Amino acid sequence: MALRWVSGMRGESRALEPGAAQARRPSLIGYLNVIYPNKIQIIGSEELNYLDGLDSRQRWEVMHKIAAYQPVALIVTKDQAVPADLREVAEETDTPLWISPKRGHELLTYMQYHLARMLAAKVTLHGVFLEVFSIGVLITGEAGSGKSELALELISRGHRLVADDATEFTLIAPDVIDGSCPELLQDLLEVRGLGVLNVREMFGHMSVKISKYLRLVIHLKPLREGEVNLGDSGDTLTRLTGDIGHREIFDVQVPMITVPVASGRNLAVLVEAAVRNHALKSKGIDPAQTFIDRQAHQLQRLPPW
Repeated sequence: MALRWVSGMRGESRALEPGAAQARRPSLIGYLNVIYPNKIQIIGSEELNYLDGLDSRQRWEVMHKIAAYQPVALIVTKDQAVPADLREVAEETDTPLWISPKRGHELLTYMQYHLARMLAAKVTLHGVFLEVFSIGVLITGEAGSGKSELALELISRGHRLVADDATEFTLIAPDVIDGSCPELLQDLLEVRGLGVLNVREMFGHMSVKISKYLRLVIHLKPLREGEVNLGDSGDTLTRLTGDIGHREIFDVQVPMITVPVASGRNLAVLVEAAVRNHALKSKGIDPAQTFIDRQAHQLQRLPPW
């Protein structure tokens, strides 16, 4: 953005706090607003013309009113001449005053995008986050359930690792959750018995991905001794549709599929099938509902007793 200091350098410690926008009516950044001032105020040609149209008393009052709200910074666009009285007010009130050769809408668009991501709500969740068939899948389960081994099998089948053990999720839109890997864990996968593996070096650059939107959670549930397999307990509906629910993250209902873990089950194939089935359902194709409808139609065709 080629920002340069003009005045108010003693205000360098002013900062934007996460969640600040939620409690305020305007956005974090916007054009000069005296009624509901933004934390970062852009001063373009129209704003400077507005100030020039005020008499000396009104101009003085408006400038001090702007500074009284303690904005993080004021930015003058297109390398325009900064009025001397604006410099003086910024210096007196320790209000950072910057100048940029960029146009106002360029600054607004760029900073809105990056500030929204940097200051968005974040949470770290335990599990392995992968891209499976272009869908972001978080694999969860208790310790020892085989998450890392399953991730290694999926990576060897051509899918991509985003993060292992601790994935950072960011709410970038009301219903969009973006997952990424902390820098410390980048490209690494820990597998019991093998230690820490560098997936990028072992499988190539295409085996890892920087970030991905979260679309599905697959929870691994080990079967304890004496427990029966899914669907053997008489729950016919669960046997038809699978153990499907939701996990709430940032008040967003993310579809969750619970997969029982038992010896002899090929979890990699099951996960791939679950992701393919989820993709079909997102397009309105539900095999279980299709079967139920066929059965109901067939019963209607039977002659009455």
